[in-house]
Amino acid sequence: MANTMQVDVVSAEQQIFSGVAEFVVLPGEVGELGVYPRHTPLITRIKPGTVRIRVPERDEEELIFVAGGILEVQPNMVTVLADTAIRGHDLDEAKALEAQQRAEEARRSAQGAQEIATVESELAMVAAQLAAIRKLRQKK
Repeated sequence: MANTMQVDVVSAEQQIFSGVAEFVVLPGEVGELGVYPRHTPLITRIKPGTVRIRVPERDEEELIFVAGGILEVQPNMVTVLADTAIRGHDLDEAKALEAQQRAEEARRSAQGAQEIATVESELAMVAAQLAAIRKLRQKK
């Protein structure tokens, strides 16, 4: 198993994933980041989106939605400290669509730069969650 690395995805509430992987793809602030074993050490922020984990000897990738956080990469270990993380199969499209509708209503009534920025951030997170749901649906 020389071509694998340890991957841990943790949120404030719980550990979401811990195991070995062949590679991980994450939503970096300036685009997707692909991490393979023996990657150069790195610490960076990640934005809301889908973390894809390729587990050895499994046909499908493990999908996890993260609402942002920090990524630490060491040559044989990847740690994702997520603000919020949800396993792909636990994502609820109806709840996400409801949250999107509430955020759009809040955007229409938002006043001031701070309130507008907060609502826009919420909309971006919900859009990323819906994209993760669509990606998971395509895999099935």
